[in-house]
Amino acid sequence: MRRLAELAAKERRRAVGLISGTSADGIDAALVEITGGAARPYEVLASATLALAADLRRDVFALFAADASLDELCRVNAALGEAFAAAVLEVVAQAGLAPADIDLVGSHGQTVRHLPDAGATLQIGEPAVIAARTGIVTIADFRPADMAHGGEGAPLVPLVDRLLFAHPHEDRLVLNIGGIANITVLPAGGGAGLAFDTGPGNALIDATVARFSGERCDRDGVRAGRGQVDASVLAELLQHDFLRREPPKSTGREEFGAAFLDDILGRRDWREDDLVATLTAFTASSIAAAVDRFCPPGAAGLWVAGGGVHNPQIMAGLQAALPDLPVASLAALGIDPDAREAVTFAVLADQTLCGRPGNAPVATGARRPAVLGKICFP
Repeated sequence: MRRLAELAAKERRRAVGLISGTSADGIDAALVEITGGAARPYEVLASATLALAADLRRDVFALFAADASLDELCRVNAALGEAFAAAVLEVVAQAGLAPADIDLVGSHGQTVRHLPDAGATLQIGEPAVIAARTGIVTIADFRPADMAHGGEGAPLVPLVDRLLFAHPHEDRLVLNIGGIANITVLPAGGGAGLAFDTGPGNALIDATVARFSGERCDRDGVRAGRGQVDASVLAELLQHDFLRREPPKSTGREEFGAAFLDDILGRRDWREDDLVATLTAFTASSIAAAVDRFCPPGAAGLWVAGGGVHNPQIMAGLQAALPDLPVASLAALGIDPDAREAVTFAVLADQTLCGRPGNAPVATGARRPAVLGKICFP
């Protein structure tokens, strides 16, 4: 405990944030310098995305199955811990620093189950391994504390979005398009705003490409650009109950995963490009519908992070569906759009170190603010 008190008392701390998202395509790592009382208290010193080895990624995807092996769960938990530790060492080296220069690691881990209706969630990537390999105090397992107080356990980005991106005079919307898409409403002046999962992001698109071509994603939206959207299937998909459910709400592969894709595949004979185009339109249209239904009007813009920001078809679809709302990359606000969630968990780890809540009850539905995460010492 003395070590934690000494860290918390420092005027300047360096923390590495880690996450492997729903797409499980790699580990995002960000090294953040946190300075108390500064005009800009958070500075990103370095960020990186490390691809998961093909065999490890395959093993992670096997855990998404309903009949996943407990033995494999244990094994992959440890293997991912090693991969996360390697990501820490890589991003620290990129910054020209040594592990001894780093105070904290905050690891979201890899979600393999998210069951908010049951008050249950599971993220793996053993934090004790991360701490042992790096020699750095590691904070992980952020979601359960929010769920213990009646929350969805996600999204956990709103508090950090407010700290980093709120504007004194304009309302803003910040969107992440990972495997699942989520949005944060940032009221002018930095007050608490709504945040929620909107539905599928890249997960269904990636899964379709993997089934047809064995590749990881529709890079640059090429397939979607060639394909024809099936308007009748798209209209049916947009009737999904989750899309109409009032926030707070969160979702995952349990709702928009393999079984959901199997149902779509069974509706007609598909060309790969046409199915990718239809699912890309589903992502853009469901996000736009969420903005129209649940977000207050008059925002200055929608700033986009996550893998979806690199898909021109998604970005164009969003702008076409929201013609009065400027749509831009989060890079315009000074943060690498691929690093935003990793930055979040660096800052949330610092919140935990200092005994400050990291959730936003207005977003998750928790009964009260909660200090998040569990701490592992080297």
